[in-house]
Amino acid sequence: MRRLIPAIAAAALLAAACSSGTSTSTESSAAPESSAPASSAAAAGGDECGTTVEEIAAKAKEEGKVNLIALPDTWANYRGIIDSFVEKYGIEAPVMNPDASSADELTAVETLRGQPDMPEVLDIGPSFVQQAKDAGYLETYKPTTWEEIPASLKGEDGSWLGAYYGILAIATNATIQPNVPKTWADLKKPEYKGQVTINGDPREAGAAFAAVMAASIANGGSFDDIMPGIEYFAELKKLGNLQTIDVTEAAVLSGEVPIALDWTYNFPGLRPALEEAGFDFQVIVPNDGVYGGYYAQSVVTEAPHPCAARLWLEHIVGNDGALGYLEGGAIPARYAALLEQGLITDEIAANLPPAEQIAAIEFPTQAQIDKAKEVITEQWGPMVADQ
Repeated sequence: MRRLIPAIAAAALLAAACSSGTSTSTESSAAPESSAPASSAAAAGGDECGTTVEEIAAKAKEEGKVNLIALPDTWANYRGIIDSFVEKYGIEAPVMNPDASSADELTAVETLRGQPDMPEVLDIGPSFVQQAKDAGYLETYKPTTWEEIPASLKGEDGSWLGAYYGILAIATNATIQPNVPKTWADLKKPEYKGQVTINGDPREAGAAFAAVMAASIANGGSFDDIMPGIEYFAELKKLGNLQTIDVTEAAVLSGEVPIALDWTYNFPGLRPALEEAGFDFQVIVPNDGVYGGYYAQSVVTEAPHPCAARLWLEHIVGNDGALGYLEGGAIPARYAALLEQGLITDEIAANLPPAEQIAAIEFPTQAQIDKAKEVITEQWGPMVADQ
């Protein structure tokens, strides 16, 4: 599974967690202030689809469809973002395998290469960016809002961008487990035996990779040293606390997942169902290991509907998509620009950390991510997965 269950974004807890210290490398990059947007797609690296959003939309309307993948309805409000895209442009946007992992996305592109239903826009964990680039799947395209996207959330060559990000948290069904864990260290306690669930395999899933990185930071590691995180999960497994079932919406609503490691932005879409089930879900960003992470989006090379694929990218980093992410509790890449334009209301801000804390969130560099993935690929099997 790529996607963990939606988590509760409790503003007070999130704000407190964001203000606490975290171990990061001096090579990490903080989100810089945004600058003025490019006047056209041509100025930002446009192509045959047009040089403005209007021109791209006209060509995309002729194509009539864009094939998406791995976008669950409740993940960062993707249902709402997709619906707004379809309504605004009149273009079909079917989602293949909503719960696919990042690895599954790349496999789908490889398997369906040259076919009309091949995925046309990727939404993958940063640890899969280099793999996708090496495979020749990433089309170079810089949307018209390119200059408003922080350098730490985009590839300089235009091969990818991170449209949104969140913070890794511990989500607990307090109805089942009233002793809510507050730190990574707490998860080792015997009362959590068989209750802690990671989002699949970190060699394949972005959220699972983030959980290992956060656990590493909590245990003396850093962006340059993920081994303490792998050792942490090896210990959780030895203690019997680590669950290995798939984390699905059905598993959460059935009570099979009392504690899950997930992004802060995934609760809003599931809130009604959780309340109907009578569950009190609580989320805490553990102050002993704070990790902010993004997902990378890119138009896929040889896309069957290239202009519609570019329009989707324009949509998710434009104001409509950005406000949709905010509604779902995610922080859009262009947060600073939206704030400057006065588009972030008090109601929206109540679900997010304070603006100054959002600006202080740091991300590992691509080189650090790639190095960490190498270590996980080598060590997760023998140390945690027994394979």
